[in-house]
Amino acid sequence: MMRWYAGIGSRRTPPEVAERMTRAAMRLEALGFGLRSGAAQGADAAFEAGVSNPLAKQIFLPWRGFNGHETGRCTLSQDAMDMAKRFHPGFEHLSIPAKKLMARNSYQILGPDLSDPVLFVLCWTPDGCESAQERQRGTGGTGQAIAMASACSIPVFNMQRPKALDRLREFLDQQGLLHLLNEPKVERLSVEFAQSK
Repeated sequence: MMRWYAGIGSRRTPPEVAERMTRAAMRLEALGFGLRSGAAQGADAAFEAGVSNPLAKQIFLPWRGFNGHETGRCTLSQDAMDMAKRFHPGFEHLSIPAKKLMARNSYQILGPDLSDPVLFVLCWTPDGCESAQERQRGTGGTGQAIAMASACSIPVFNMQRPKALDRLREFLDQQGLLHLLNEPKVERLSVEFAQSK
């Protein structure tokens, strides 16, 4: 059974952080985790670049062909729209494309049927936001997904903060998932994961 995480963030993610995201996605895939993301430029693209198995990623699009993405799930349900409205303070004032982008975020956190939450969120935003309480205008669209994660008690690890990957490793250890690191095929990756700063 695939364990899912959301790999998301700002379109303005710095190149050096994007490289770390790609490496993290490779390591997480080797550990048996699947990526949920949204095909946006920046963070989303960086995470997706690190996933080699098409079955280890679920890419949700606000509309067909978003950012030239030919594959991915692009059907938005009314439930996803309602959830987006619940977590966006100015939803009624958004353009239709912006509403679709916010609804797409619902799937990144809760899965294709909105009933299978991710285990954690790995992201980058300029302000380092990790909870609904910390969300501000500068958090950008990723704040929508972070607010949903907060409501579901899903931990968020923002790579803008020092040692975010160290805290993620501690979380996986607490969940009893680091035994996977003892498998020979991921031993090297586990060392690299631990050393990522």
